[in-house]
Amino acid sequence: MRLLATAALSALPFAALADPLPSWNDTPTKAAIIAFVERVSDPNTAEFVPEEARIATFDNDGTLWGEQPLYFQLIYALDRLREKAEADPSILKSDALKAAAKGDTDTVLASGQDGLLEILNVSHSGMSVEAFQGDVADWIATARHPTTGMTYNQMIYAPMLELLDYLETSGFQTWIVSGGGIHFMRAFASETYGIPVERIIGSATPTRYEVVDGVPVIIKDPGIAFVDDKAGKPVGIDSHIGRRPIFVGGNSDGDFQMLEYATAGDGPALGVIVHHTDAEREFAYDRESHIGKLEKGLDEAEQRGWVIIDMQNDWVRIWPQ
Repeated sequence: MRLLATAALSALPFAALADPLPSWNDTPTKAAIIAFVERVSDPNTAEFVPEEARIATFDNDGTLWGEQPLYFQLIYALDRLREKAEADPSILKSDALKAAAKGDTDTVLASGQDGLLEILNVSHSGMSVEAFQGDVADWIATARHPTTGMTYNQMIYAPMLELLDYLETSGFQTWIVSGGGIHFMRAFASETYGIPVERIIGSATPTRYEVVDGVPVIIKDPGIAFVDDKAGKPVGIDSHIGRRPIFVGGNSDGDFQMLEYATAGDGPALGVIVHHTDAEREFAYDRESHIGKLEKGLDEAEQRGWVIIDMQNDWVRIWPQ
């Protein structure tokens, strides 16, 4: 998908190619991002940061791609649960699983973390990592979003693809740090965003090594081993990266601690929050949303020096095509 952004750039007039973020309107938001990147990458400035310390971390759901009306990984889980239930109805052992099989998402969400874990256990476990990721990749490229009708690998934000490219060409190392499953994201994120699989940090299920039919594999087991959300994000960053990021992108209060951690360092740092304000081209939501709730981040962004990206006003377009 990053290739789509590159192809789109090639269709622009030559003069526009000097603009690193052509899908962004010329607003103070865009100016603040470019000014920060230029300051930390210019050795002649007081805020210069060596390349090895130019770490940028991004949430995925709602920051790099869509997340409404449900997290896309949950939609995948519901699809696979229904398929398994059709073959074996006896797996529906709880109210949450029965509701999920019927497509009753309100009941599913009301079941809380325990209900969601049951759904993930049934849909995600008992298979090798390779088999799981192959199935996810096929689903993302073929399943259709219930509202837009687009495939899920088309629902990537073009402005954020440009931002990832801009940071990489400016000597940054870009990472994904998201509450989504690490194996789920690794199935598509490297090809989609151009970020290597080893730079993807996410929530994880327990896994074990096993030899199946003479082939050594890693098997996904039920349960949760690590939740890469809220306070878990700085922990994941420390465990996998070992440095504080100096550029962080998020969209919800689930990213608050990651933004807080990154911008509390001694040197320059910038936090940006994607605010979903565009009901016509995408979705508009924040404080009252059951998915991607943004309240504390909105209230404290100004005093903390974080930049709010107003999707409706700051972005020329939403999707790569």
